[in-house]
Amino acid sequence: MNTLQIVDVRSYDKFSSASSSSDTASDTQSQIIRGLMAAMNEKTLPTVILYDERGLRLYDNITTKAPEYYLFGAEEQILQDNANQIVDVMHKHTGGVVSGEVVLELGAGALRKTSHILHALTNLVPVSTPVVPITYYALDLEERELKRTLMELRESAVGSTLVGKVEVQGMLGTYDAGLKFIKDGGLQEPGIADGAFTRRDSSPDSTGSSFPDSSDTEMTSPSTPGNSQAPLHLLFLGSSLGNFKRKEDAKFLRAFPLEPGRDTLLLGLDHDNGRKEIELAYNDPQGHTRDFILNGLKAAGRALGDEAMFAEQNWEYVNTYNESKRCHEAYYRCTHTHNINPSMAPKPIQFLEGELVNMEISYKFSESDTYTLFTEANLRPIQRWTDNTGRYSLWLLERPPFVFPLLDSPSAVPAHITKFGIPSIEDWSNMWTVWDFVTQRMIPPAMLFQKPIDLRHICLFYLGHIPTFLDIHLSRLLDEPHTEPQEFKYIFERGIDPSVDDPTQCNHPHSVVPTKDDDWPPLHSILAFQIRVRERLRKVYRDIAEGRISLTRKVARVLFMTLEHEGLHVETLLYMLVQRAGTGTIPPPDFSPPHWESLAMQWQTAPKPAVATVDIGPSTVTLGINDMEAEDVDPAKCCDFADHIFGWDNESPSRQAEVKAFRIEWRPVTNGEFYEFYKGSGQGKIKFPASWEDRNGEICVRTLYGPVPIKIAWEWPVLTCYDNLSLYANVKGGRIPTEMELRLFFDKFSYGYEGGANVGFRNWHPVPATTGGSKHGGKGHNGGVWEWTSTVFDKYDGFVPSTLYPGYSADFFDGSHQVVIGGSYATMPRISERRSVRNWYQRNYPYCWTSARIAYDV
Repeated sequence: MNTLQIVDVRSYDKFSSASSSSDTASDTQSQIIRGLMAAMNEKTLPTVILYDERGLRLYDNITTKAPEYYLFGAEEQILQDNANQIVDVMHKHTGGVVSGEVVLELGAGALRKTSHILHALTNLVPVSTPVVPITYYALDLEERELKRTLMELRESAVGSTLVGKVEVQGMLGTYDAGLKFIKDGGLQEPGIADGAFTRRDSSPDSTGSSFPDSSDTEMTSPSTPGNSQAPLHLLFLGSSLGNFKRKEDAKFLRAFPLEPGRDTLLLGLDHDNGRKEIELAYNDPQGHTRDFILNGLKAAGRALGDEAMFAEQNWEYVNTYNESKRCHEAYYRCTHTHNINPSMAPKPIQFLEGELVNMEISYKFSESDTYTLFTEANLRPIQRWTDNTGRYSLWLLERPPFVFPLLDSPSAVPAHITKFGIPSIEDWSNMWTVWDFVTQRMIPPAMLFQKPIDLRHICLFYLGHIPTFLDIHLSRLLDEPHTEPQEFKYIFERGIDPSVDDPTQCNHPHSVVPTKDDDWPPLHSILAFQIRVRERLRKVYRDIAEGRISLTRKVARVLFMTLEHEGLHVETLLYMLVQRAGTGTIPPPDFSPPHWESLAMQWQTAPKPAVATVDIGPSTVTLGINDMEAEDVDPAKCCDFADHIFGWDNESPSRQAEVKAFRIEWRPVTNGEFYEFYKGSGQGKIKFPASWEDRNGEICVRTLYGPVPIKIAWEWPVLTCYDNLSLYANVKGGRIPTEMELRLFFDKFSYGYEGGANVGFRNWHPVPATTGGSKHGGKGHNGGVWEWTSTVFDKYDGFVPSTLYPGYSADFFDGSHQVVIGGSYATMPRISERRSVRNWYQRNYPYCWTSARIAYDV
C-alpha cells in the first residue's frame, strides 16, 4: 500500500493567500469578532469552532453513544443495506468503473459510514491492479485527525480489501478550497489521479437579465459528447448541507464541478421530522452533545489568543427547533453578565445574563424544500434511499444537460409579478436547449424521414415547423418580411391531427407537405433557418430593452404563445419517438439511465394510501382566467401587463361551476391494474395500449430508454386512450371524473413542480403517483401524466377564438375530443403549473401520455 498522501489545498481557499494554517486561523478569528460585535441576541460564533481535533472526537461520541441522534444511525443503516446498489447506480451511465475516477468526500469525519461505500466500490473492480483505478479523497480541516482516521481505515478489515482497487488519500482544507482545487485542474498534477482531470466548471448562473444584449443571450448548447474527463463522485453526508442558510445551500451546490453524463453527488438530507424528536437528537440526556458544543468555546478562545477567554461556568447549551422555518437552532446562553476584551476587537464585548449566542443551525427538508433546492442548484435526482423509519434520505444526484428553473426564479421580466406572464429570454434559451437536445441528439439521421406514428408527419417536419411558426408570428406582429427561405411557411406552417379511425381524413387546415424524401428541404437548410429565426427573436428582446419596440400586451402574447407552442411540440415529438425507442430513437444522452431493478423494488414496497379514495365536495370551482385577447388593442389596457396571466383562448374567461359531492381515487389507474383487467374481465373488450409492447409474449412498457418488462412499470399510471379507461372505470363501478371534479382534486392535493411533481424532465418516464400518503394532508403528484376527463372539448359561454391563432381550439370542437388536464413528465412547468390550462385529444387517440383515475357518485 502506498504512503498516505495528504493533499493540502488551503491555498485555494477564498480567504487564504498562502498555504498555511495561520491564514485559516486568522479568518476564523475575524469571523468570531464580526459575529460577537452584533447586538444582543444577534451575536454568533462560526460553526467551524466545533470541529477542532478534540471536537471531532467528541462528535464521534455523539454518533456512537447517543442513539437519540438518529441522523447518523439512519444514514449508516441506509449505507449498510444499500451501498452496493448505490455504487451500481452511481456507475450506471459509465457502465462500470473508469480508470482514474475520483471519489471525494466533503467533511469526511470518522469514515465509519464511508467504509460501506468504499467496500462496495471494491466489488466493481474484479481484481487488484498495479494502477489503482479509483482514488478516494477524504477532505477535512484537521490534519492530525485526518491522518488518524485514514490510518485507522487502512488498518481495518475494510482497508485490506481496498488494496489495488481503491487508493485512500486525504485532502486538507475547507469545502471551498477542495472544490476550487478540482475546478482549477488540481487533480491533473503529477501523481494525483494519474492526470485524468482537466479544469471543470460549476453550473452556470443565469445572466439575471430579461432583455440582455446579444452577448448575454447565446443559446445554451446541449453538452458535447466525447469529453474525456474521468468521473468525479462527490459525497456530502450527514445532512451537513443543513448548516447552510436557505438559498446559500443551493448556491453552494450549484458551484460543484459536476459534468453531465458521468459525475454524481451523494447527498444526505434530514427530513422535517417532529419537533420533540429533533430537539432530543441535538440535546441527548447523556450530555454528549452538550460536551461537544461547549468544547467549541475553548476553540473560540484559542482563536482569539486565550483558550480560557470563554469560561465554561459563564455558559450553558440550549437548543430549539423552529417548526415554521424547519430549522434547528443551537445556542450558547450566558449565565452571568460579563465582558471579554480580545486584543483584535475594537472594544470590549459584553454578554448579558440570558443572552443567546448562535453557533449552529441545521435546516431540515420537506419534500418541497428538497425539490426546490435541487432545482435551484441545477441538480437532478437519479435515485433516493430512505432509512427504515422514514426520517432521513440519501439522494444520488447529477447535473443534467438542462433543468427548468422554478417559475418564480429571478430571470422573470422586471416589474412583471406573475409566473405566467411574459417569457424572458432565459425562458427561450432553456426551451431551445431542450428542443435541440431532443431533435439533434435523440433522432438519428435515418429516422428524420420516418413517421414513428401514422397520425403525425415525419420527424423532419417538426424541426422546420417550430422556427416557421415563430417566424410567421413575428412577421405578423412587426409587419416585416418572413425570414428566408420564405417558402418554408408553405411547408411547415401547421401540422396535422387526422381522425384516428381514418388517418386520411384531417378536418382542419394544415400545410401541404412533400410526399417524397428528396423534395423536403435538407436538414442543414432547416437548421440554418432556425438559427436566423432565433436571432430575429433575440433582436426583438434587444429592441424592447432599448426602447425601439414598445412592450405591449399584444407583443407579450406573441412571445407567450410561440414559447408554449414549442414546449407543447417537444412533448408531441417525444410521444412519437417513444414508439421507436429501442429500434431507432436514441435514449436521452448525458442523463443517467434508470437502474430499473432497484427502482422497481422501491416502487413496489412504497406505502400505498390507507384508503383508496377521498371524498370531495360539494363545492364551487373556478375554471379559467380572464385573459381576453380583444383587450390587447384596448388603449386603456394594452400596456397593463405587470400582473397579467396569459393563456390560450380556451382558458378564458374565468367562470364558476357547482360540483356535487363525489368520491375519487387517490391515484390514477396503474399499468398493473390495467394489465390484470386486460387479461381478465376486459379481455376482448379493450384495445392493447400503444404504450405497451408485446415482445414475443412478454408485455413490456415503452420508455425512451427502450421497452421494460411490465413488472418494472407495474405501479406507473397506465397511458392509454379515454375509451379504454372509461370502460375500465365502468366495470369497476365508477366513471372518469369531469374537468371540474379533477380540477378540485388537483387544487387540493397536487404538490406541483416545486414540491417534486414529475414534470419538466425530472424523469424521462412516468413514476408511481404519491398522492394519498400519510403526511402533508395527502398531497403529492400523479406520476407525471396528463389525465382524461369526461368533459367534451367544446365551445362554452364566453369563449372567443384567438385572433392570432383562430383555429387553435375551435378547429377541434367536433365532439370527438376530451379535455385533459395536468401535465406529463415532458411538460414544461409553465404549462403544467398553470391551473387554467386545458389540453385535448381524440377519445380513442392511443399515443398521448394520458391516464385517468376513477370517480364515483356519492
